[in-house]
Amino acid sequence: MSGELLINVTPSETRVALIENGTLQEVHIERNAKRGIVGNIYLGKIIRVLPGMQAAFVDINLDKAAFLHASDIRTRLITNQETSENEVPDIRSLVHEGQYVMVQVVKDPLGTKGARLTTDITVASRYLVMMPNSNHTGISQRIEGEKERQRLKKIVSPYCDEESGFIVRTAAEGVGDDELDHDAQFLRRVWTKVAERKKRKQTNLPLYQDLFLACRIIRDFVGTGLERIRVDSKLTYEELVKFTEEFVPEIRPIIEYYPGERPIFDLFSVEAEIQKALKRKVELKSGGYLIIDQTEAMTTIDINTGAFVGHRNLEETIFNTNIEATQAIARQLRLRNLGGIIIVDFIDMSNNEHKKRVLHSLDVAMSKDKVKYSLSNFSALGLVEMTRKRTRESLEHVLCGECPVCDGRGNLKTVETVCFEILREIVRVNRAYDSDKFIVYASPKVSESLIDDEYHHLAELEVFIGKQIKVQTETMYNQEQFDVVMM
Repeated sequence: MSGELLINVTPSETRVALIENGTLQEVHIERNAKRGIVGNIYLGKIIRVLPGMQAAFVDINLDKAAFLHASDIRTRLITNQETSENEVPDIRSLVHEGQYVMVQVVKDPLGTKGARLTTDITVASRYLVMMPNSNHTGISQRIEGEKERQRLKKIVSPYCDEESGFIVRTAAEGVGDDELDHDAQFLRRVWTKVAERKKRKQTNLPLYQDLFLACRIIRDFVGTGLERIRVDSKLTYEELVKFTEEFVPEIRPIIEYYPGERPIFDLFSVEAEIQKALKRKVELKSGGYLIIDQTEAMTTIDINTGAFVGHRNLEETIFNTNIEATQAIARQLRLRNLGGIIIVDFIDMSNNEHKKRVLHSLDVAMSKDKVKYSLSNFSALGLVEMTRKRTRESLEHVLCGECPVCDGRGNLKTVETVCFEILREIVRVNRAYDSDKFIVYASPKVSESLIDDEYHHLAELEVFIGKQIKVQTETMYNQEQFDVVMM
């Protein structure tokens, strides 16, 4: 595999494209306005203790003082007290004004409220969560298989010592030794830096800041065979160089600054591929195509032969189209980041051997995906049900919103339908109110149809109600919008 990351940075957002063998496979987008501070670690100063609220206000160099409740303080770390889980000591016995405490944000500031803090520090990576000052080894409860749980525990337990423990995240299910080892090494380096900054009493900046998109992607792709990382922002390039030199030095040699006049996302036609990924229809090279519909409950994928007629017989044509579709499906799921339940409606095949080969081809294509998935056999109705773990919002949900014209239906009433609605509305208003004539305000297409295609219906209605009907074009109206005004 030949892998490359393209990083496009603007003041408002960062976009990362993963290219494999010259083809766009994944797109990651982060908008700066939506970045919070949850996960950040600070060396805060207690500025006020509130016994009545069992809490303290902490200065972490933000606009508003942050909030630390007594129940969020690890008593063993702060005062060496041992308490039961249900008993919360008096806040005054835990902290005092002027004291410096290492804290982590668990809830962003909201309105007039400051950030919510805890002293129970954790640092997360893709597969592991490091727990400083703990020697515990934990496995996510969502990993249910006992054999897999024991395998992961056997790998991770040696990473734990008296100074730190680890929790294995759900995403680690099925992950190998190397990936987990990379994560453990990364987290240890991070914690070493945090400890150094704490000793220097660094209060003007976070001791640790949740990584921005480009750094997270680089961290997650360590050991995956990337050949090059290109970034079009000089400032971001310098930040990435500093980050990799500190935490993932093996990645540093492949990071390049891209100063080209041609936009970086024009390389490998990334911009064009993103636009295609927002459409329902995906063209196949053979002439066939996919129709992909994303709903709240599931995603459905329908395969059609289209213009592909084949060279032998119908069964062979169908089989070849389905095989080609498996590659496109796997790529589109990654590119669009579609998760949850996915129903694939392959073109009906009567040959059982063909079905097995199509299912195997889909499994092989999906195996290149780093996200966990599961695949079922063909159902009695010829459908294949599969699942893909949701890791982040889909590309469509990040880039698109609900259509204000169709209210999310995904379609519009036809011009003919709207014309007939207008005619019925005129009849209804005429019966309810007394008027001399009517003016219809409608979109250009609907107005044109009323004057031309539906003129005979309009003329018949004028005779029927005995009143004049005038049509007025409103260029700002959408196709479904109209008004019937009495004069």
